[in-house]
Amino acid sequence: MSKMNTLLSRIKPLHHPQPISPSPIPFPPHFKILVKDIIQILSTHPHWQNSLETRFSDCETPVSGIAHFVFDRVRDPELGLKLYEWASKRSDVNDLLDGFSCSSLLKLLARCRVFVEVENLLETMKCKALAPTREALSFVISAYVDSGLVNRALELYHIANDIHNYPPDVIACNALLNALIQQKKVEIARKVYEEMVKRDGCWDNYSVCIMVRGLCKERNVEEGRKLINDRWGKGCIPDIVFYNALVDGYWKRGDVERANSLFKELKMKGFLPTTETYGIMINGFCKNRSFKAVDRLLVEMKERGLDVNVQVYNSIVDAQIKHGSLDAFVSATLVDGFIRHGKLDEAKKLFELTIAKGVDPGVVGYNAMIKGYCKFGMMNDALTCVQRMKDGDHSPDEFTYSTIIDGYVKQNDLRSALKLFGQMVKQKYMPNVVTYTSLINGFFRTGDSSRAEKTFEAMRSSGLKPNVVTYTILIGCFCKEGKISKASSFFELMLLNRCIPNDVTFNYLINGLTNNVATAISNKANESLEIKASLMMDFFRTMISDGWEQRAAAYNSVLICLCHHKMVNVAMQLRDKMTSKGIFPDPVSFAALLYGLCLEGRSNEWKNSISCKLNEREHQIAVNYSEKLNQLLPQGLTSEALKIFHTLLEGVKPHIQENNFIGPASNRS
Repeated sequence: MSKMNTLLSRIKPLHHPQPISPSPIPFPPHFKILVKDIIQILSTHPHWQNSLETRFSDCETPVSGIAHFVFDRVRDPELGLKLYEWASKRSDVNDLLDGFSCSSLLKLLARCRVFVEVENLLETMKCKALAPTREALSFVISAYVDSGLVNRALELYHIANDIHNYPPDVIACNALLNALIQQKKVEIARKVYEEMVKRDGCWDNYSVCIMVRGLCKERNVEEGRKLINDRWGKGCIPDIVFYNALVDGYWKRGDVERANSLFKELKMKGFLPTTETYGIMINGFCKNRSFKAVDRLLVEMKERGLDVNVQVYNSIVDAQIKHGSLDAFVSATLVDGFIRHGKLDEAKKLFELTIAKGVDPGVVGYNAMIKGYCKFGMMNDALTCVQRMKDGDHSPDEFTYSTIIDGYVKQNDLRSALKLFGQMVKQKYMPNVVTYTSLINGFFRTGDSSRAEKTFEAMRSSGLKPNVVTYTILIGCFCKEGKISKASSFFELMLLNRCIPNDVTFNYLINGLTNNVATAISNKANESLEIKASLMMDFFRTMISDGWEQRAAAYNSVLICLCHHKMVNVAMQLRDKMTSKGIFPDPVSFAALLYGLCLEGRSNEWKNSISCKLNEREHQIAVNYSEKLNQLLPQGLTSEALKIFHTLLEGVKPHIQENNFIGPASNRS
């Protein structure tokens, strides 16, 4: 193509042809072959012009009918230009490329950021009175914006609106609007926005948000609020992003009262503040030296389960340093925050800065830094930090020792962990749950399950309650060793002590049961000699014997255990996880959940909590398992669940066969 210097803003077609919109043109099989052949010829044939002529002479499809398919499928703009120039020089005037084909080429050139060729093609199309499609021109505008050529994008936007009389799509419009706001061209952005809202389909919620953010950056917050009100219900549904922009605008204007008032208002209206919302508020209060308000917001974030990001921490640090009020506890909190977000270098800088400012980090501050070194496996640095702690007249405490012991274990250095444990006890420091749990983990890592169990018993003897991590490590390791009976006994001990299992616990148990079916069944005779009979193992064996699928039997056995220990809510969460994995509730899970609800005194809730869509046969299966569960109750008591089942059975048409059958319906002959 010839290189033209005409400005894009002067492109004016002789007429105003309407854009050709993409139509659902069928793509016959022979088109696919033809497109493939054309691309191969363009890519590999040295005399590709002659090869193209030969290929088209052998088919009835004109170049103009296939070119746009080729442009849409090639990724090299050079190939597209070769085809375009070849087609433009052909003598057949009835087979020239139309606006639709040229638009496909425009998208290819814009995608590859070949903007000189984009301009040349636009100029050529203007001369031939070919209008680009809305999709193509929108694509070009977005490409210009992404490349930082905002002025060019703006020119094309006006060409689309004023000359071709159709607006770019909402994606291109928003990209342009956002770029104008970022360049602080708010007045131009305002005009573009006003044009957008006059046309259907050219603006959306994001368009309003961009404009509100731009106005708020210029401290025109009230105008931003008015903009929201004007668009409310007309395709605009304000969300937390709008409020964030407005709150930020008030802070930029220095209007503390309105920022705080709007923050309270958004919560009152049911909008949940995000980390960004809290970050804006904290940053504002830091600049205002309102550190008590900052502390309050940090607590609020923690209660809502929101992580404080690095930007928020930086705001607090910068403000405290600037005002000379960095007090040791805040520093330790910030160091710990950086470490939890994997920012060890930032944590080190802040820790050293705290000391350089003459602030004593204290035991809490040193421990936070030691924790960071251990997390990243830097045990020598952790020990150096301990020495600095001692040099600063601070003695290591239980947390210090536990942290380093855990660090050694995770580095597979059990010997050093045990040595430090001995020093800890010698110096009269009481090991905590973390200490014992780390050692239990360490013994399992070395294959010494016997010492792991002894350590567990030592922990309990010292009056400490194992936590979910402790139990899960024990359960997981015994499952991996194929000692499923022991794993189940620790699971039931966990439930007996009211320790709530987590997803990791359940995964270990389900996989352990399904991977050790033969062992679980063969160990029944010896189980009573080793450990107390397990409820979970008993039901698992029963279900396997009755012909249930292994994974369904595993899930149901765990469900039964949870329900028997009055943890129905946890059981229902597990049921939902079962369903999400394609294991749907069955008569046994129904019986287990109903049994658990009745055991918790919630029998009146069962219809709202569990679905009852059982046929006659499934009802009987559920009754049989309910009778088995009833045997777990103290002698003389009968579960209300069994009464409910018998009532349900009376309402079902009495046509029950094989009353003694308790296996899954799928196995029935």
